[in-house]
Formats: sequence, C-alpha cells, structure tokens
Amino acid sequence: MKTNKFISFMAIALCMVVFTGCRSQEKWQLVWEEDFDKEGVIDESVWSKIPRGSSDWNKYMSDYDALYDVKDGNLILTGMVNPGIPDDTVPYITGGIHTRDKKGFENGKIEIRAKLGNAQGAWPAFWLLPFDNGRWPYGGEIDIMERLNSDTIAYQTVHSHYTYNLKMGNNPKQGATGPIRKDDYNIYSVELYADSLVFSINGKHTFTYPRIETDKEGQFPFDRSFYLMLDMQLEGSWVGKADPKDLPVSMYIDWVRFYQKPEK
Repeated sequence: MKTNKFISFMAIALCMVVFTGCRSQEKWQLVWEEDFDKEGVIDESVWSKIPRGSSDWNKYMSDYDALYDVKDGNLILTGMVNPGIPDDTVPYITGGIHTRDKKGFENGKIEIRAKLGNAQGAWPAFWLLPFDNGRWPYGGEIDIMERLNSDTIAYQTVHSHYTYNLKMGNNPKQGATGPIRKDDYNIYSVELYADSLVFSINGKHTFTYPRIETDKEGQFPFDRSFYLMLDMQLEGSWVGKADPKDLPVSMYIDWVRFYQKPEK
C-alpha cells in the first residue's frame, strides 16, 4: 500500500514537471493590459470598488475616495484608520477593486506587477473567483498573491470543496510560497489551463496544481472563467491585528496583463 502511494506521488510530481517544462517553452501573446495610465481615473468599464462584507478579508472595505488613486502609472490602494466617516464605526477602512460581472479570465496567463506596503496587520491580495459567482468553495478560489505584515515571502494557493471541506490539501499540494523584494516591485503570475494551474513569482516557478484522477468530488473546478480582485486588506484571523502606528499603508499596482497562446 505504501509503495502504491509512493508511486502515485512520484507520478503526480513527474506530471507537474512535464507540464511546467513543456508549457514554459510555448509563446504567449498579450491580449489585454491595464496600465493604470489615466491620472486619477479607474476604468469603470472594467473595475468596480469591492463592497464591504462580513468575511475576514472584506469587513473593512470602503468606497472612501482617499483609499483609491491612480498616479504616475500606478493604481494605489490604501488601508487606514477610519478618519471619522459619518455612520461608519469600523476602526479601519481599506480599498479594493474587482472585475466582477465585467471581465473574466480563462485559458491564459495573468501577471501583476506591484509593490506592497509594509505594516503590521497588512494583508494585500490578488485573487480570482468564479465569474458565474459559484458558491464558495465549490466554484474554486485562486490566490495569485497574499502577503502578511512585512514578510519577505508571498503565498500562492488554491481553495475548493476538495481542499477545504474534504481537507485534501496535500494530494496534490494546494499552495506554496516564494521570496519577494519587500521594498520593491515584484511580478506575480498564474497560468490557467484546463488541466492545471501554474504559479510563479518574478518568473520563478513556485508550484503547479494539476487535475488528478480521484473518486472525491470537486478536485479541479478551475476550468472556467474567473474574475480578478485586487485589494489592500487589514487584519484577520490569519494576519492578526493591525497597528495604527503603521498606518496608512498602500500598495502600488503598476500593471495587470493577460496573455493567451495563439491558436494553431
């Protein structure tokens, strides 16, 4: 039995190496790009501000103007102490945008170049949720980047019914970390295929999440269209409490690019 498990593990590992090696040689074609080059303007045909919710990540989301700016070719998203907004009693407010109901991504590669601010309780994230708004976690979640506090690493992870409800996070491995330059820009990316997701940071492969043969449901719900979220989060059960002395904290997003392979 142990031998069979070892053989299965080695087969998955070999498949991931083959997927990554072969596909890295194929040419990508840029099909969409957001440069944030219109001073003070967020393109509302593509992006909307993320509304507040009751989850760890969105409990401080706000449309307060000071949280959003486009300057010097960067989208700037900020988290700050609540300055005393009337009828808003949360201690902090944060900014985030998404492409929900406006633009979806599938069968391609997303790259995001950004510089992340450093602060206790800062939790910036770039991530994907199903464009058809499928119920979480059954529709899947793809975390292109999450970073905690002032860490020199970023997390890249997938979530699904298989990994979350069935607790199958190691067969195959559902996430990895990669080093980042904490005071500089880094490029975070994921390649979206019908049979795998390939993650990297600054062009260095971090891990591949493949579709596998299994009798358990919901292992790979990722062969569908997803919308993109970019948000500067504060606090949460994972990152911990914010320190007001470190705020405000901002992240600078230089560009978002989406590539696809030319049809043969």
